[in-house]
Amino acid sequence: MRAVIAEDSVLLRVGLVKVLEAVGYEVAAAVGDAEALLGAVEEHRPQVVVADVRMPPGYSDEGVRAALVIRRQWPEVAVLLLSQFVEERYAADLLTSNTSGVGYLLKQRVANVDEFVDALQRVAEGGTALDPEVVAQLLVRRHRDPLERLTPRERDVLALMAEGRSNAAIAGALVVSDSAVAKHINSIFAKLDLPPADDSHRRVMAVLRFLEVA
Repeated sequence: MRAVIAEDSVLLRVGLVKVLEAVGYEVAAAVGDAEALLGAVEEHRPQVVVADVRMPPGYSDEGVRAALVIRRQWPEVAVLLLSQFVEERYAADLLTSNTSGVGYLLKQRVANVDEFVDALQRVAEGGTALDPEVVAQLLVRRHRDPLERLTPRERDVLALMAEGRSNAAIAGALVVSDSAVAKHINSIFAKLDLPPADDSHRRVMAVLRFLEVA
């Protein structure tokens, strides 16, 4: 699988290249700013992009804006954003543009190689990966309907869904059966007023409702 990396810190950029290559990715380009990122994506058409949120010249939201351009012009390219701090609106901005093949992680996750690679793989395969810190802050801040209808256990399940976890992974994290997770998810769909449809679509809509971007 071909990847492009955009990170202005040389040390982290080199580290990301080594991590990705070690698990079988072909790193087509590793650049240090948003303009170079867009050029690399146009040239190499990777399957996945790993990009810093803040890059030169302004160190504000250059990486996010580049990611939105990528998702608009090359929607088949998955994007995983890395950030130094929790900035919820960037996750929301990215999810609003497209609900598949997107991720948002804190840079500290890169230090846990297995966790980082697992998230990257989910994103590259068309799923989502939201940092647990982002999800935790959203849980503290969201107390309005329809999320008020959810039980504490259903909130736990929805939080893990927002991280991009599969039913089996949720069951393992909560130490419950797969069938129990399925029942909780169906209850979440009902309480969030999500009518019967493709389950993958409803999962995305539930997460968007959780993020308040739908």
